[in-house]
Amino acid sequence: MTTIQKMLAVVIVLFFATLPIADAQSWNEREKLAEIIEQLSELQALIDEASVHADPDARLRFRYDWLRRDLTRVRQGIEDHLDAPESDARQLPPLRGDYRQ
Repeated sequence: MTTIQKMLAVVIVLFFATLPIADAQSWNEREKLAEIIEQLSELQALIDEASVHADPDARLRFRYDWLRRDLTRVRQGIEDHLDAPESDARQLPPLRGDYRQ
């Protein structure tokens, strides 16, 4: 085995050795994003409660409908990210393997 082949083998081994760590980190991130979605649901309930107590005759009114719409957009963005296939997120170019010219 030549020195270049040994170096390539080490690079490949190191690359594949880091994949489980990346998957664990990805899993932790997905878990936290799912937790954010749950908290957004709880926040929706608080918004509903607050809107019931709003003064309809107030000169300046808080726009609960706008807040709900924005939170729905945030939630949808997180859900879209979580629903995306993981295979789409990572496309690695093939290794050349021959470094001589």
